[in-house]
Amino acid sequence: MRASLIQIGVEEGESVDSRRRRVASLVREQAGADLVVLPELWTTGAFAYEAFTAEAEPLEGPTYEAMAKAASDAGVWLHAGSIPERTASDSGSAAGEGPLYNTSLVFSPSGELAAAYRKIHRFGFDKGEAVLMGAGRELVTVRLPGTTVGVATCYDLRFPELFRGLVDAGAETLVIPAGWPERRRSHWTLLAQARAVENQAYVLACGTAGTHAGVPQAGHSIVVDPWGEVLAEAGADEEVLTVEFDPAKVGVTREQFPALKDRLLGLAAPRR
Repeated sequence: MRASLIQIGVEEGESVDSRRRRVASLVREQAGADLVVLPELWTTGAFAYEAFTAEAEPLEGPTYEAMAKAASDAGVWLHAGSIPERTASDSGSAAGEGPLYNTSLVFSPSGELAAAYRKIHRFGFDKGEAVLMGAGRELVTVRLPGTTVGVATCYDLRFPELFRGLVDAGAETLVIPAGWPERRRSHWTLLAQARAVENQAYVLACGTAGTHAGVPQAGHSIVVDPWGEVLAEAGADEEVLTVEFDPAKVGVTREQFPALKDRLLGLAAPRR
């Protein structure tokens, strides 16, 4: 299976419309890949909080349309990263009055929407994404030819229980778009390898390059196999990281070293 992770450079001065066209062209250039992955919030930048509301769009908005067309033109499965999604309010009033979500879109090679995932763990503690966006509530997997993909986003990487849930739902390949800051790059690499080892799954983690609202990005998109071995890693700048991997290795690893079978769930709380 061939995967291409497009580590997009997000810089001030490039409009969202211009970047959207440029990224669509980059996706089309990956014809021949099986899976293409884009980063988190590449339209705005993951730390450009003031742009979330201004650039938010409905699920089937301009980014949806551009990426659906690009996936179809290239004939690839496309994880189109995430967008700031604007929803309608619960009262049924016009779109634009409901909460925002950090929403990932996955398209089939025919350009159909295969899945949408609203990020569960929002970064920022008491500011930024954590207060500007709602939290998703559902785990999402997508069945591709040869593997089942579990979908997560950036800060989710720090929460191993989410990935256990994805594995229990059948995930064999974990795809994680991100806008990860350079100052915590060592955590990015460490956590990507940890999620691969503990879940005996492939990890495809795609970050951004450039600077988001003054926050330098880590880059260094990475592909890790079920034993924790790094198959490929990008540098700091915009690039396309392409790697061949064998989805069958997940089953072989889990059979040869069946650690997942030894999980003990529902343990009693300690006595006080």
